[in-house]
Amino acid sequence: MALLGVIADDFTGATDIAGMLVKAGMRTVQTIGVPDAAVALDEVDAIVVALKSRTIPAADAVAQSLQALKALQNRGCRQFFFKYCSTFDSTDAGNIGPVADALLDALASDVTIFCPAFPANGRTIFNGYLFVGPVLLSESGMRHHPLTPMTDPSLVRVLQRQTRRKVGLIPLGIVQAGVEATRAEIARLRAGGITHAIVDAVADRDLMTIGSACAALPLVTGGSGVAMGLPDNFRRAGMLPARDDAAALPPARGHAAILAGSCSLATLGQIADFEKRGAALRLDTVALCEGHDGVPAALAWAQARLGDGTGAGVIQRHARRCEGAAGAVRRRGVEPAHRGCDGTPGARVDRRRCRPAGGCRRRDIGCRGERARRARPAHRTGDRSGRAVDGSHDRRRSHRGPGAEVGQLRRRRFLHQGVRRSVVTATDQRIIPC
Repeated sequence: MALLGVIADDFTGATDIAGMLVKAGMRTVQTIGVPDAAVALDEVDAIVVALKSRTIPAADAVAQSLQALKALQNRGCRQFFFKYCSTFDSTDAGNIGPVADALLDALASDVTIFCPAFPANGRTIFNGYLFVGPVLLSESGMRHHPLTPMTDPSLVRVLQRQTRRKVGLIPLGIVQAGVEATRAEIARLRAGGITHAIVDAVADRDLMTIGSACAALPLVTGGSGVAMGLPDNFRRAGMLPARDDAAALPPARGHAAILAGSCSLATLGQIADFEKRGAALRLDTVALCEGHDGVPAALAWAQARLGDGTGAGVIQRHARRCEGAAGAVRRRGVEPAHRGCDGTPGARVDRRRCRPAGGCRRRDIGCRGERARRARPAHRTGDRSGRAVDGSHDRRRSHRGPGAEVGQLRRRRFLHQGVRRSVVTATDQRIIPC
């Protein structure tokens, strides 16, 4: 029976935290969407439910998250984690605040922490301000994000605009004073009526401290980094045995198609690097949102290149430098643009349509997420996650060809709802639905 249940607001975020948990020795299954009750998810320690709720209307995000919570409760999970991006991607309408509020109510709890820090990838929090590398969040490329522009680096202010509950701060000095000091500060804030606590963290040891201090909390929220401290809580309680086989995976074989849909500066640079050595096809975001079906032309393009020695192809679903995505948002608004790109046939790649394209057995979903994951198929709606590849490893591999360069490209809306399971290779850092 599972111990930890994770609700992630996007697919790549789900794979981020799944890999983190596996690295810490938890057998982990990731599901795409809420798993059916009939799906066997036994012999696992953690279940990660990947939603696509980051930029949908807040009420819909709340409804989906509560459905995921109920499914995880039915699987016997003892603690729950709401996972969002390490850059706190959201707007004043949500969805981080509304979802956290709803989960707290459903769990009859009155306090939780918020910590998107991921120091290994340059996401740190100090005095409640989120830094991306050496600069504030508001000075990073995220300030230009077409759906969730992050122009305020104060997580206390950002979260307070999304909730009616009181938001407080646990500063770095308390975190670095140790587990008991951090746990006592959570209790002090709770006694003062503060239910949402932003927590500073600038190093992995801070995340371990925070995780340990949260052992008794029904709900923890944050990026995948803070999850690194949770498995030891179950181990100390005698519920999680030590094991060395959580990351054992078979290799994936066959051709690979790489799909990239992020507007981040990192993604654009990675694609440019790939184009020096591999073939790439650009799809027009505006045309897709307006109903143009770009899949047949993309499949024909890919089929002509399979086996000709040109290297893996990148199907990039955004206009150059993302002018198209930004323009769609300006003309239609965030939610209509999101729904338009999700709902059009050109915005979906169905495995039934892709498989005939020259026998492509693997599809790499580009991700800007905190790190790439490896997994193998385990269940109808899920995948068994393998061990993580951290940011430093990605950088060491960056000279080894296009496969390494595109390993961190972000997946966005290329999974058709009919795709029911996914794999990530044991030898590469790629997310592959099949």
